[in-house]
Amino acid sequence: MNFVIGVFDLFAYTIPGALYVAFFGYLGAKLHILTAASIGGVPTVVLVVVIVVLSFLLGYLAYPLGEALERIVPRRRNRDAAAEFVRRMPTAEGRAFLKENTHLLLCALQLHDKEVAADVTRLRASGLKVRNCAPPLLFGAVAAIVDIFAGKHPFVAAVIAALLLSASLTLVSQGRKLGLWAGMKTLELCFWLPEIDEKLATDKPA
Repeated sequence: MNFVIGVFDLFAYTIPGALYVAFFGYLGAKLHILTAASIGGVPTVVLVVVIVVLSFLLGYLAYPLGEALERIVPRRRNRDAAAEFVRRMPTAEGRAFLKENTHLLLCALQLHDKEVAADVTRLRASGLKVRNCAPPLLFGAVAAIVDIFAGKHPFVAAVIAALLLSASLTLVSQGRKLGLWAGMKTLELCFWLPEIDEKLATDKPA
């Protein structure tokens, strides 16, 4: 049996999940639940497999946290992919595909050319990865704030807390930007898709 992690799974779930594993590992070490002796007795291959599986599962289970944080963090400005595309490509104004959901358009691209659609998928996965990495960094900032009062190095903990909090908010913003780029890329490719407007018009109910 082959265990394969795709690009989307790796970016959207496994990499953010690895940050959760690192965070819980830090808590376990601070609480003396995890020790070098207990980890050292586990075979390396088994340890790697366990970390990868835990990373994927934690990334999948914690996916809603990334969505929630994106809704909570205020937007500096609302940018619509279709409006931005028309601004850059005025000749596309009025075309039927601009009114459709970009996820539906991505399906059309995948049916037409999977290799071309893979660029959009990678952008979407990168955006989700960046966004979903924000919550564990926020949890790390909270842990560092606690360490300011409970630890032996309050100044270092304060600096780490500020850096992690800033990084968490920045990741949410960058995730939104990558999502916009994915939408723009979808529309740019659909602009050249043969007969897409006629197909959409045919599929509209009378």
